[in-house]
Amino acid sequence: MEKNYDHQQNEDLIYFKWEESGAFTPPDGVDQAKSGRKTFTIIMPPPNANDPLHVGHAMFVTIEDIYVRYHRMKGEDSLWLPGTDHAGIETQFVFEKKLSKEGKSRFDFDRETLYKMIWDYVKQNSIVAINQMKKLGASADWSRYKFTLDPEIISEVIKTFKRLYEDGLIYRAERLVNYCTKCGTAYSELEVEHEERDDKLFYVSYGPITVATTRPETILGDVAVAVNPKDERYKDLVGKKVSLPLTNREIPIVADEMVDMEFGTGAVKITPAHDQNDWAVAERLNLNLGEIVAKHQVIGTNGKMNDNAGVYMGLNINDAREKIVADLGSLLVKVETHKHTVGLCYRCHRIIEPLPIKQFYIKVKPLADKAIAALNNKETKILGAGRDKILRHWLENLRDWNISRQIVWGIRMPVWYKNDDKENFVVSESSPGDEYLQETDTFDTWFSSGQWPVISLKTNKPGDFDAYYPTTVMETAYDILPFWVMRMMLLSIYLTGKSPFRYVYLHGLVRDEKGEKMSKSKGNVINPLDLSSKYGTDSLRMALVMSTTAGQDSNTGENKVRGMRNFANKIWNAGRFVLENQKQVAENTKLSNTEEDELFKMKLNQTIKEVSRLIDQNKIGLAAEKVYNEFWHWFCDEMIEKNKNNEVSNSTLSDGYKIFLKLLHPFVPFVTEAIWGIVYPNEGMLITSNWPVKI
Repeated sequence: MEKNYDHQQNEDLIYFKWEESGAFTPPDGVDQAKSGRKTFTIIMPPPNANDPLHVGHAMFVTIEDIYVRYHRMKGEDSLWLPGTDHAGIETQFVFEKKLSKEGKSRFDFDRETLYKMIWDYVKQNSIVAINQMKKLGASADWSRYKFTLDPEIISEVIKTFKRLYEDGLIYRAERLVNYCTKCGTAYSELEVEHEERDDKLFYVSYGPITVATTRPETILGDVAVAVNPKDERYKDLVGKKVSLPLTNREIPIVADEMVDMEFGTGAVKITPAHDQNDWAVAERLNLNLGEIVAKHQVIGTNGKMNDNAGVYMGLNINDAREKIVADLGSLLVKVETHKHTVGLCYRCHRIIEPLPIKQFYIKVKPLADKAIAALNNKETKILGAGRDKILRHWLENLRDWNISRQIVWGIRMPVWYKNDDKENFVVSESSPGDEYLQETDTFDTWFSSGQWPVISLKTNKPGDFDAYYPTTVMETAYDILPFWVMRMMLLSIYLTGKSPFRYVYLHGLVRDEKGEKMSKSKGNVINPLDLSSKYGTDSLRMALVMSTTAGQDSNTGENKVRGMRNFANKIWNAGRFVLENQKQVAENTKLSNTEEDELFKMKLNQTIKEVSRLIDQNKIGLAAEKVYNEFWHWFCDEMIEKNKNNEVSNSTLSDGYKIFLKLLHPFVPFVTEAIWGIVYPNEGMLITSNWPVKI
């Protein structure tokens, strides 16, 4: 053995040998069923096909690889099914920024051309994520790799939509949606970020009553003024009409319990086409929402005032606000500073505009009820303190899911309109006839990825779905719980009657060494691939996972990774010592079967049992800590010294070291495999060796 372990000379070669050996590939479902062996399945959270990996990806790769290597060594047919995600609006947003730098816009291209351009862009970059996961040691079965826009995947997604429609769970409706006027698409409630801001609160006179509003630019779309029915101040005004400022239109004063008597003057303007609460008021009052949208929607999807805004038509929202405030003159009573929460686009961070658009919705309550039942009967267990309650809260309060997106990049909805009659539609996997036009909207990317555990197995090798579903563990970041985990439960249970996974392991955010959230503006973002190249993949993996707990954030930085390089060197140096001992012929100088040997074996058996128990109980961070401490502080610091003093025999020390290489392998696979091939050259590859039961 060389004096020092050189990760750069070993890692690529070792990974190539693993991949070539077929160790990553369990039998197809048909053969698996014949074998009767126990299965272990993880479906990889598919990273964006065109994005380089960040430290969160490195965390999921590490944890999932630990799981699958452990269960593979236990003799289970262990499938880690990889894939990448087309990522819908996120990818289109990135591509549009690229176009912008070239002085171009998405509006310069027809649908087919733009789609093809994005496809080519993604394909050029998609290999990046896969190669980087391999650099991190991911022992996934690449022969089963799937992409969310593979033809067979698209077919299954469309079948699911058709089935939902036939079961009465899909409907089309005009409602206010969360619309980003920059990205040009609607979002579900889950995809809107909320931020508290200080804004202006404008007090505007409507004659006998003064209203307070943060949005004077939508005054032109008002259909009423509302007060609380319990508010004695306005009791005599309810039912009367007032003149709408800047127009000749009269609107009624109505009563609704939605109004907070403590806010502003206790009187608010009702603008159903631009506010969710106001839309609900209009529904309660049985107002004609279709007519309201046609006549009183004043902001368009382009973020500018439309024809209904009269002289303000064509102004963007901020300019219209300034102009209208100036034109109010004496009707503007006063202006105050007001702290409130605004919704932001999670991609471009522009303020979300509530706009009335006809969209397709899924009725979620029947699906959510089944997901709650799966939690209640422990069919699925959520690992991470408090995360089960969070998931339940989402499931119990979930609104119907808007799955329409006004973008090109994605799976186009299989909806057809006869002669462009948008009031009547047909759901079909192919065109019903030449007179039919297809819906231009695509599915929300979470609609396809929500089916991922089912469709990635159903479209794979023969029998895979029957053999490997339900999966064993879904491991992902806790911040994606409502976006993805919840939707996988909704759709997978609907499709199969079974929850898609037995355990959900939610890792926390990876923060810097001071515990601060990583951000480019702070300059504290770490690139996992840079650290892997500098200190070795094993060092990065151990630094990420050591002492972590499901659901809790953890701290990692270059110093921690550098420190774990010392651990890799410790393992290597111990191997050099054991190898040198094996060369000594005079074994009788270090007697075997001594009392110390027996104590050594008892301690090691206890360590095997404890590490196995912690992994089985999904306590990955504690398992890493346990094997780290026992190897460094007990085996190296104490037992090697006892061996030097002729208290522990060479053979016992060598057998113990072999056990430790197996225990360490899921956590630090490269250095352990490198040593195994040198110290125990006649025993095959470590990756396919048996997990120890006892020495």
